[in-house]
Amino acid sequence: MKMHLILPVSLFFSLLTAALATGNALLWLLALMVALTVLLCLASVIWASASLRVSAEISGRGVRRGEDASLLLRVSHRCPIPIAPVILELSASGNGKAREIRLKDLPGRIQTLRMPVHAAHVGVYSSGILSCTAEDLLGIFSRRVETPDAVYELTVLPQTFTTEPVRMAPGDPGSEIMARATEDLNAPSDTRAYQPGDAMKKIHWKLSLRKGELMVRKFEEPALQDVLILTDCSRPPSLGHPEAEADLRDAILETSASVFADQCKTDHNIRMPLSGSHPVDVDKSMGTAHAFEYLARVDFSETDRFERVIMMESRRMRKVGFATVITSRLNSALVDIMIRVRRTGPNLRLYLVTFAPDDPKVLSLVSRLRNAEIEVSYVTPDVRQEAGA
Repeated sequence: MKMHLILPVSLFFSLLTAALATGNALLWLLALMVALTVLLCLASVIWASASLRVSAEISGRGVRRGEDASLLLRVSHRCPIPIAPVILELSASGNGKAREIRLKDLPGRIQTLRMPVHAAHVGVYSSGILSCTAEDLLGIFSRRVETPDAVYELTVLPQTFTTEPVRMAPGDPGSEIMARATEDLNAPSDTRAYQPGDAMKKIHWKLSLRKGELMVRKFEEPALQDVLILTDCSRPPSLGHPEAEADLRDAILETSASVFADQCKTDHNIRMPLSGSHPVDVDKSMGTAHAFEYLARVDFSETDRFERVIMMESRRMRKVGFATVITSRLNSALVDIMIRVRRTGPNLRLYLVTFAPDDPKVLSLVSRLRNAEIEVSYVTPDVRQEAGA
């Protein structure tokens, strides 16, 4: 109930007092009309708030960072008495701050509003309508209704850029060896029926005579080496500004997405272990769409030091020919473990996400890595593209 009720109540008692004093029928009628109006306003608010139905729909399954999504808000009620436009208390994506909006300038039983939602940073943001407030047309009464089910989820996917081709460690079978494997008559793995175009030297003559049809030998093909993408899923360094930290997160995720997308165009297998509250081991078979969605769900809650994560993965690098390390922090311990991994065989490339590539402390560590034949590339968050190593 609002303070606006004071005016109609005062008017009603004034008319009622005057009607009792004078016996004027018109005053009685006016007092009755005021009372009926107040009761009608009260009934409309109670009826509408009791029958409110709220929904929030976001366009598309996900959008790229920097794009806009379209949010459709719809509120309906079954009250036949007109009420004022419903007020929504909307929780904004990302920061959790609430704001109030009216759906329309005109009243109605079904009210809608389509509004843009800017995808500022990579991630999965859940938000929605916290509550609805129904008001009568005169603004006398209002009733707030909680709406815990009116929630929408927006997935902001990473942007990508072109990365440098990888250079596998010595021993990479490569496409030439793959081609020669089909000609290697010393490693047959199975047989199949002859097909037009098969080389005569692949025909298994003894088996063909026994079966009465031409049979051809099949040969094993050596597996290509894996590409390993190691992403630092711990919280980036705090620079004293939330936006700067968010930009670092975006750059880390987008670098991982870019490397993964470029390597999906090759024949190599890809592994990208992602740690945190929901760990997952992404591989090439999942495709870029699912990989990007997993990256968007990285919450940077990993508590283990990144050096420990690399050390644990180093035990599984028997088939790895190239490993990519993506992080926003660089220290002596991380440099030591990367050099140790490099000596075990696979080639390494470090993508260092930083606002200050010219920091003397960073340059000395980078020099150690390059002396150990480890590639180093810088990624600057604000430009979102790779700088030359």
